Amino acid sequence: MNYGIFNTLTLVGSLGLFLYGMRVMSDNLTKLAGDKMRRIMANTTSNRLFAVLTGFGTTALVQSSSATTLMVVSFANASLLTLTESIGVIMGANIGTTVTAWIISILGFKVSMSSIAIPLIGFGFVLSLGKDKQIQRLGSFIVGFALLFIGLQFLKDAMPDLQEYPETLRTLANYTNQGFWSVLLFLGVGAMLTVILQSSSATMALTLVMCIEGWIPFTMAAAMVLGENIGTTITANIAAFIGNHQAKRVARAHFIFNIIGVLWMLTIFWWFLDTVAIITQQIEGASPLTQISSIPVGLALFHTLFNVINTSMLIGFLNLISRIVTLMVPQRDEKTTHIFEAKYLDDTSLKYPQSAIKSLLDESLHLYEKVVYKVVTHGLNVHREEIKSDLHLNDILARAKIIEIDVGRVYLNEFKNIYGRIIEYATKTQEKFKLDKKQIKAVRNILIAGSLMVEIIKDIKLLRQNINVFSNSENKYIKKQYNNLRKIILQTVRYTSQAKGNSQYKKHAKNHRKNLTKFEKKIFSSDNAINKLVANKNINNEMATSLLNDNKLAVQIAQNLLKAANILYFEQRKFDKKDS
Repeated sequence: MNYGIFNTLTLVGSLGLFLYGMRVMSDNLTKLAGDKMRRIMANTTSNRLFAVLTGFGTTALVQSSSATTLMVVSFANASLLTLTESIGVIMGANIGTTVTAWIISILGFKVSMSSIAIPLIGFGFVLSLGKDKQIQRLGSFIVGFALLFIGLQFLKDAMPDLQEYPETLRTLANYTNQGFWSVLLFLGVGAMLTVILQSSSATMALTLVMCIEGWIPFTMAAAMVLGENIGTTITANIAAFIGNHQAKRVARAHFIFNIIGVLWMLTIFWWFLDTVAIITQQIEGASPLTQISSIPVGLALFHTLFNVINTSMLIGFLNLISRIVTLMVPQRDEKTTHIFEAKYLDDTSLKYPQSAIKSLLDESLHLYEKVVYKVVTHGLNVHREEIKSDLHLNDILARAKIIEIDVGRVYLNEFKNIYGRIIEYATKTQEKFKLDKKQIKAVRNILIAGSLMVEIIKDIKLLRQNINVFSNSENKYIKKQYNNLRKIILQTVRYTSQAKGNSQYKKHAKNHRKNLTKFEKKIFSSDNAINKLVANKNINNEMATSLLNDNKLAVQIAQNLLKAANILYFEQRKFDKKDS
């Protein structure tokens, strides 16, 4: 029998069918679980045990550690998960992926699923024609599930019988009989196959087929499984390549965690295999080292025990791993970045609605705190550092000097580009995802905050000219009035800057609304004061007209500052509490 090009293509096609079935199954499971699964991940990672359980549950549910890892990288990139939480989830994902190995081992090798696969495809196809989206996805999942096992059966059938190729058998024997060097060789083969196939489940299936067909012994198959644990980390590193420093740290942590596991396993490899063989013999009645029929369960058991023990050993060292990857991937110094470049809006966060909305929020906060605060304070000839200090506003204004700032140029160079990117990113988010009511409201509020920031900058540009003229006037009455006007705005800046990180935010938000009412009342009291000043001839009519207009403008700026802060910090607080 000659194993020609057609046979090779059949083998590759069988593997492709298996991978396609796995992808269809995993994608539709992810869609079925949808937002609930991602919300669970955001809500249940507060401690390391919950993080591990979340990673395990998510991966067992979607049948793909890569999908879980990509989700973790996206959430870490958007700061929805901390570094230690992310590492914990990935540890759990390593255990969760062993569920797939058990499914393949039992249903693919112990039970003949291929005989009922065609009827399953028919049933799944009928469901996929339904009107309800969830029913359609369930049908597609069933089709993917059936295709996976059809592909696995084809893979077993397409694998050549080595008994007909004695020369090949002798060559393979040379590679598998070199002791520890053989272990390292097949570990590398497992890692390389996983990188190429981008699926540890596919590599596991291929390993099982090779082992059962006699291409490699059980010991070398176990070595390949160790290699798969290293190869699967490449997915996270590829995903994190375009992410921020936090995403890159998560990917490095995944690699370090798996590498440490493989290293300690290599030191006890032969003893561990003997232990697995003894346990398998108790379950199956035969050892995988001597009986082919016990290999599927033996290999799945090796995979599970390795990942469970590795996680149990390293879960206490989460903080140490976090410190190591923080040193490996330092945060880029913000001083080296240009303020007018979008900082959070990247494709990594656009994979899921939660991370996309969080990135929109972070970018808007960045714009508000860096550009808008700068325009407002410098436009009123005050430094931001002074507002953050405990100095009384009267003392700050008494020593204030004119600060050179071109508000129009700042708007064009530092604000407009980021604001445009926020609108574009929000549009992409709304087009790409079917958002629920809360998510739609969050995106809408972020866009409202953006339009308020535009109004603030435009109003400051109008106000600044008279501020510079009258706050330095020889007329003490008009000077006092314009300093009061500046105080209204600066008090608001100081007040809103204290909102971030406030533990009693609901009370803080309530105070926001009270202050809006206070500022509205100040319009009328200031108007009366201006009329008295004119009647007493302390200021002329021209000054009075400017002051009346500017007073309303100042109150409008203060109101918009409060409204924008209330939107952005309130949404931020919800994300911090993981209520989203």
